[in-house]
Amino acid sequence: MSQRSDPFERLLDDGVRAGVYPGAVWAVGDARTALSEGAVGALDPARPGDPTLRDTLFDVASLTKILAVWAVVGTLVDAGKLEPDAPLGSYWPEAAGRPLAGVTALNLLTHTAGLPLRANLRPLYGSDPQDVRDGVLAEPLRHRPGEAVAYTDRAALILGYLAEHLTRRPLVRLAQDRVWTPLGMTETRYGPLPAGAVERCAPTEYDEESGAPLRGTVHDFSARLLGGACGIAGVFTTAGDIGRFLRHLLAPAPGTFSAEWTAASLRVRTGALTPPRGLFWHPAPGTDPSDGIWAHFGFTGTGLWVSPARGRWAVLLTNRLYFTRDPGPLARVREVFRTLAFP
Repeated sequence: MSQRSDPFERLLDDGVRAGVYPGAVWAVGDARTALSEGAVGALDPARPGDPTLRDTLFDVASLTKILAVWAVVGTLVDAGKLEPDAPLGSYWPEAAGRPLAGVTALNLLTHTAGLPLRANLRPLYGSDPQDVRDGVLAEPLRHRPGEAVAYTDRAALILGYLAEHLTRRPLVRLAQDRVWTPLGMTETRYGPLPAGAVERCAPTEYDEESGAPLRGTVHDFSARLLGGACGIAGVFTTAGDIGRFLRHLLAPAPGTFSAEWTAASLRVRTGALTPPRGLFWHPAPGTDPSDGIWAHFGFTGTGLWVSPARGRWAVLLTNRLYFTRDPGPLARVREVFRTLAFP
C-alpha cells in the first residue's frame, strides 16, 4: 500500500486541511506488527516547515489512565496485592472512616463510585499536594457506589494514590518499572519533558502564563498542580510506543499485566447501567458492546482502540487542542478512522 493510496492518510490529511488539528500520527496493527502507520500535518503551525513525524511526542492526556493507572492496577491484581471487590476502608487507612470506605477499586474502574464529576482540585483544596490528597480522599460521594455510571478524573487519581499506598512507590516509577520498561516503551514518560524531547513534542493549548502554547508540559491543570504526574494525566508518548502496549493486549508477553487482567477489563462490568463500561475501557462510540471494540480517548486529541476478538488495535494522536476545545470535528474524524481500522 503506497503512502498516497493509504485511506488513513487521506482521511487525516483532510482533517489537517479542514483545521481540525495541526498534525496527526496514526498506527493500526495486529498482534505482530503495524499494518498502516504514518504522520500528516505540521508539528507546530507557528513553524509550518517542521512536519509531524511518526516519532512525534504527544501529551496524551487521559490515555494516562490506561497506559499508567489501569496497567499498574492490573499488575497489583495479578500479584494478589489488590482485591478489586474489597471495600477500600477494609485495607487502606486513609479511606477508613471516610465516604470512600465503602467504595471498591471495581467501582473506581467502572466509574460507579459516586465521586464528584469534576476534579476542581485547586479551588477546593489549594496547591499543596498533601492537602489535595487529603481533600480528595475525604470528599463526600454524590450517590451510593454502584448506582450510576459517571466518568470522572478523580477515579484515576484515587487509584494512583492507592497503588502508591500498596507499593510505597510513586506512580511514575510504578508505571515505568511495571509496564513501560517490560514492554519496551522507551519513548513513554511523565512530563515535564527534558529540553531535547520538547523539540519533538506537539504543542497543545495557548497558555496565558507563559504566552505560548504548552509544549512538553502537561495541559491538564490537575496534573500540573501535582507536579506534572498523577493518575489523571501527565504522560507523553508516541504512536509506536502505544502500538507496543496494544500489541501486548492481543499477544501478552511476560513481565507485566496479564491476559486475565485484559480479559476482565474488556467486557461490560456495569450490568444494566448506562453507558456500559469495562474497567476504565468503554465500547467504542458508534459500536455495540457485542462488536468487541474497546476505546479510550484523551482531551488533547488522542485516542486508542483495541479488539481482541478481531485481533486488531489502532491509535490516533492529534493536538487538536491547539485550535479548539470543541470535540465535534475530531469526533467525526475518529468515527471514520475507527471504521477504517476495524472494517
